[in-house]
Amino acid sequence: MRRTPASPIELIERARSLAGLTLAELAGELHIEVPATLRRHKGWVGRLLEDALGADASTAQAPDFAALGIELKTLPVDASGKPRESTFVTCVELAHPDDIRWETSHVRQKLASVLFIPVLSEKGIPPGDRLVGQPLLWQPTPAEEALLRADWEGHMRTIRQGYAHAITARDGEVLQIRPKGARASSRVWGVGPSGDLELIQPRAYYLRTGFTARIIARSFALST
Repeated sequence: MRRTPASPIELIERARSLAGLTLAELAGELHIEVPATLRRHKGWVGRLLEDALGADASTAQAPDFAALGIELKTLPVDASGKPRESTFVTCVELAHPDDIRWETSHVRQKLASVLFIPVLSEKGIPPGDRLVGQPLLWQPTPAEEALLRADWEGHMRTIRQGYAHAITARDGEVLQIRPKGARASSRVWGVGPSGDLELIQPRAYYLRTGFTARIIARSFALST
């Protein structure tokens, strides 16, 4: 892992220096082995970029660059620059939902300032041949935060009522919830319909591709 950047400007400059490299070239500089496929190596690209940029988060809840308050998100994109999949944000807080407010939520903390790094990931391109794109430091506009907050509050109403299991990927305009876990049998404590804690399947927040596509398009003057 490289030294943690001392400022947002240094972080951006370091990220820009990676643009145009393949993941194999970047991994070679860091003496990291490149997997043949990502099927059993989910998160490998993100961890590679974290090491290359010097991420310093000590907990999963903190932004990746905790001292700077900046989260890192890699965006697999196609040749036209459009995201190919939704973007993981953070795990859903299920155990004590009545204690959580938008202002102090993990979602808001993670999305307050995000360094997006597109990675050209067309189907059929081996992991090592994928190209790192130009970075984008994004902070939500008031309108974007309003959309995120509305979705988050809608999801939390359902969770507080004990029906987290009823939330599907179709719910939420820009922020969706999907099951999250290494195995389908994974369980965490959450509020059930009776109001008591029970073991339920873990879940996570994701940004919809349409939302991240608009962010990229606005920043790089792409057509949506």
